[in-house]
Amino acid sequence: MNHEKRYWGSSFSPAEIEDARRQGRLLSMEIELTRRCNLRCLYCYAAAGEKLENELDFEEICDAIAQAAALGARRIIVLGGGEPLVYGRLPELLDFIHGQGLGIDLFTNGALLTKDMAELFLALNVHPVVKMNSLQPEVQDLLAGRKEVFNDIRRGLELLRSAGYPAPELPLGVQTVICRQNYDELSDMWLWIRERGLIPYFETLTLQGRAREHEDLLVAPEELRSLFETLAKLDRERFDIHWVPRPPIAGLCCARHLYTCTVTVTGEVLPCPGVAIAVGNIRSATLADILAQSPVIHDLRNIRERIKGACRVCEDRDICYGCRGMAFQATGDYLAADPLCWKGKN
Repeated sequence: MNHEKRYWGSSFSPAEIEDARRQGRLLSMEIELTRRCNLRCLYCYAAAGEKLENELDFEEICDAIAQAAALGARRIIVLGGGEPLVYGRLPELLDFIHGQGLGIDLFTNGALLTKDMAELFLALNVHPVVKMNSLQPEVQDLLAGRKEVFNDIRRGLELLRSAGYPAPELPLGVQTVICRQNYDELSDMWLWIRERGLIPYFETLTLQGRAREHEDLLVAPEELRSLFETLAKLDRERFDIHWVPRPPIAGLCCARHLYTCTVTVTGEVLPCPGVAIAVGNIRSATLADILAQSPVIHDLRNIRERIKGACRVCEDRDICYGCRGMAFQATGDYLAADPLCWKGKN
């Protein structure tokens, strides 16, 4: 992978990211639509399930997106904490985003997908990522917190493939949370995904939301190292794809704190879903003012100089800063070393 052309895990080049960071602009924004969800995933960062009383209305969501575009955002990431497909005005919202000239990434569990929705995604150039955590029905259903969801998720994935995904410039991703329950099958899952031309997003979890009730999900740093090295070897030998194993995402590298932010379903602005510190609310201030005035955002935009512990002296600090969300959830300090990184355990 050529780092000069594209940063790991990002649609943007290092030069674009650095320019946005220095100027305090955005390249993307993550947004939640609702906390309603048809599943009850054991690891859900938002403990999603029921709609909240004070969720943003459609006009407020559109205004937040327009503000992000004015700050330079080129992509909107529709998060799945709850499920975007239960949001009643999703087609209208996707059309609005597309009409603004913005790219769209959308995370979904896929269980509610229809043929018409899959075709709409394709027409609007949506980049979908389906949450699938196991090739075994009993494990998938356990992690999703709902029986017989395995077949629904697989059907949703096949509907997207039948609609025309993946295609040039229209990738289809599969997001998988690395946990104790699926650890032994992740190599097989990686191959299954790659062989179908899909993009795997295998990531460590953050101990927040519903995951705090299920600490048995966690995998130790050395086990993560073994897994990442195995996946890197598979990619190298089977697909001629080359990457260096680093947490928190296999084959990718998180740089989101340099150029994005998250707007929650109630309008709070967070650095990311894992660093759950509200730095402001779009109902009481503009997005531009919130980002410009937040010390937390300023720290994270300058993470290379401000990070602490093993991450500060790591040989990979120029390209990686671990998972800020896991650092915050485990220690209360978003600048602390990533506790799931094996490099800090040597």
